[in-house]
Amino acid sequence: MPRTAPHSVRRGLAALAFAGITWGTTGAAVEIVYRSSDLGPMAVSFWRFLSGMALLVAAAALLSALRPRPSTPRPPLRRRLALFAGTGIGLAVFQTAYFGAVQATGLAVGTIVTLGAAPLFTAAGGRIFLGEGIGRGGTVAVGGALTGLAVLVLGNEPSVVRPDGVALALLSAAGYAASNVLGRWTGRDGAGEDPYTLTVWSFGVGAAATLPLAWAEGLLPATAEPGRVVLLMLYVATVTTAFAYPLYFAGAAVVRAATASVVMLIEPVSAAVLAVLLLGERLTAATVSGTVLLLGAIAGLAVAESRLAPGD
Repeated sequence: MPRTAPHSVRRGLAALAFAGITWGTTGAAVEIVYRSSDLGPMAVSFWRFLSGMALLVAAAALLSALRPRPSTPRPPLRRRLALFAGTGIGLAVFQTAYFGAVQATGLAVGTIVTLGAAPLFTAAGGRIFLGEGIGRGGTVAVGGALTGLAVLVLGNEPSVVRPDGVALALLSAAGYAASNVLGRWTGRDGAGEDPYTLTVWSFGVGAAATLPLAWAEGLLPATAEPGRVVLLMLYVATVTTAFAYPLYFAGAAVVRAATASVVMLIEPVSAAVLAVLLLGERLTAATVSGTVLLLGAIAGLAVAESRLAPGD
């Protein structure tokens, strides 16, 4: 497999970390939307996909008018369609199930379980479909993630960690892992899809996949605070979607699949802080211990990845 330059890996890690911090605010914003209206997870996901896609298309049209984009070789059509469909459906499952987990078991626990299980699913997918080994550092990091997840789920009382919320979080993790592995696949041979195109088409597929269920759930909110709901949804569409997702795909294209997933564990850390400060959620000792173990996994694997190019 072609090597990736160390500076490209470092840039990829930085892009993933920034996306993770930004995504950590998504659950808090959506939780406030839930408290302020009757919008459900499907409707929130649909509007996020649709508005994010619209913003990216508009930005691209403006940029191309100022500076035309150079033409670049594209992968075969069959590969492109498989990539767009798979990534879009994976993101739809990841996002909608995550929003459902937040609604069912709270922001902190829903986010930590989702992003704690994701490295395990991603490591398996990277090994099976990409032939990627994770090495000793990766094994230690995944082990740390698994330990942190076990402490979080098994060390808390049922009133803190709800089984239905955990099930949705695990489903979300599986969707995340699928999009992560596909994002890596598109860039591993140097002839993959560019992050912008991948993001736009994936959002389009995600919007189409969630529309029927969002329609049944209710697309428009009934709320006494329409200004708050609109502003929060605009924030989710712009900062955490149109801006963060291209950064994520750019980073995932040059960083090992398992590493990318573990780096993104920075998301539950920021989400947990917001859950306490903004939403009044209580962090138990088990929740804090599990989060610390997950953060340790991020630091260890990020340092190892910055020193090793893929294929070493």
